[in-house]
Amino acid sequence: MTGTAGLLRLVLRRDRIIMPLWVLVLGILPYVYVTGFETLFATAQERIHYAQISAANAGFVGLYGPLHGDSLGELTVWRGGFLPVMIGLAALLTVIRHTRADEEAGRTELIRAGVVGRFAPLAAAVLATVLACTVMGVIVAATLIGQGLPAEGSTTLAVSYAVSGWLFAGVGAITAQIADSGRQARAMAVLVLGVSYVLRMGGDISALGGGRLDWMSWLSPIGWVHRVFPFGADDWWPAVLVVVTTLATVGVSAYLLTRRDLGGGLLAGRLGPATAAASLRSPITLAWRLHRGLLFSWTAGFAALGLVFGGVSTSVAQLAEDSDSMGKIFSQLGGTDMIMDAYFASIAQTCAVIIACYAVQAALRIRDEEQTGHAEAVLSTAVSRGAWAASHLVFALLGPAVALLAEGVVAGVVHGDPGPVVASALAQLPAVWVLAGVAMLLIGVVPKLASAAWAVVATAFLILIVGPLVQADQWVLDLSPFTHVPHLPGADFTVVPLLNLTLIAAGLGGAGLIALRRRDLPV
Repeated sequence: MTGTAGLLRLVLRRDRIIMPLWVLVLGILPYVYVTGFETLFATAQERIHYAQISAANAGFVGLYGPLHGDSLGELTVWRGGFLPVMIGLAALLTVIRHTRADEEAGRTELIRAGVVGRFAPLAAAVLATVLACTVMGVIVAATLIGQGLPAEGSTTLAVSYAVSGWLFAGVGAITAQIADSGRQARAMAVLVLGVSYVLRMGGDISALGGGRLDWMSWLSPIGWVHRVFPFGADDWWPAVLVVVTTLATVGVSAYLLTRRDLGGGLLAGRLGPATAAASLRSPITLAWRLHRGLLFSWTAGFAALGLVFGGVSTSVAQLAEDSDSMGKIFSQLGGTDMIMDAYFASIAQTCAVIIACYAVQAALRIRDEEQTGHAEAVLSTAVSRGAWAASHLVFALLGPAVALLAEGVVAGVVHGDPGPVVASALAQLPAVWVLAGVAMLLIGVVPKLASAAWAVVATAFLILIVGPLVQADQWVLDLSPFTHVPHLPGADFTVVPLLNLTLIAAGLGGAGLIALRRRDLPV
């Protein structure tokens, strides 16, 4: 463990932009939900009616989890039911970034050449992530108590969020020992997170219908967190179970570290053929091979989201009819007075911000290939820099179109009218392309700050979620490209904003490609 303190400071310094960003955004979201509910419901009767309908709806329970109360705090906990997934994702990615990814890049070997213990890099990565999740929990508790919610429930909710991040930090630590690449470790950890969410969803929906599969929720760490019930039962023992499991996962990862060589994983990578197949002899086909798994995963996930959003639409219409204030909120978010149109417009915006993460991730693959040395090998052939970078950029531009189309088609078919829903989803593409263009610009001009593209996505997400609720000034809302997209379906379609966004995206991406051709490679 020698050198852990110094490596901890190094981790915090390297993540001085990204880590505070996700800690702050995830930490203030419960406060945003409280503010939204206070605005949404003028009377306690409206809130109780909303809770009763939501608690009995399979779509809402599948998306957010079970609801066992009608107080403002319990509704806030329920509405934030997806937050443990987001926190877990941030935690596992942070740990893998500072363990397996550093080994893959050769940084760990240089660090271990000094006076550094074998377990120090792993311990520093886990401790930094645990610290970040704890600070996020403090923000949750402080903001909710400041909003007037009970201190005990606010503290319980904060602890449940923090420990969910701790647990998936341990999951990331394990996959970092098993996989031999950062990409494979991330895929394995995200798969565990996704399975946990699906098990929780299946168990909760089964329990709602009196089925026999409610035990599935107890197989999921996400299900454990949901059974703490802050502002209600305040049952701490599921949180204790999460902490014990966290300690077990970290212990297992430390043991696995002793069973492998530095730079390698327990699952050794397979050697490829000596000669590439004909299908891999062009930049675009090679990029397809590298991106296809990620694209298929995002598309499948968005199809599942479409199934949920389409199934929930009927309940949204019923709630809006019974509550004038909720109808006004949907109209404000969706930009139209027709409730279903407003609902699908707001869903389209949310999905667009989420798929922008894929667009940025696909664009940043260019930087990843550069750092790992793969780009140098490709560019040593007759492939030009522009063709190589453009082959990856294609997936940052067309991949979101495929995923949004899948979500729109599934949601529209389940709802019964796919045309307007698909149009609403695809209309968001130019705004997504702008964020991909920002990532490309950073890669070309300031490659060391390429990861700052995530800050742009987080800002757009924050403006979308918080802006309408706090009635932010229009110039603040205009900072997000999604503000300029017509609120389809329902609003009048105008091509000028979409054309402007497309031109901006093309300008940003083109400038990034030109800068990439003029700078040293690799940096």
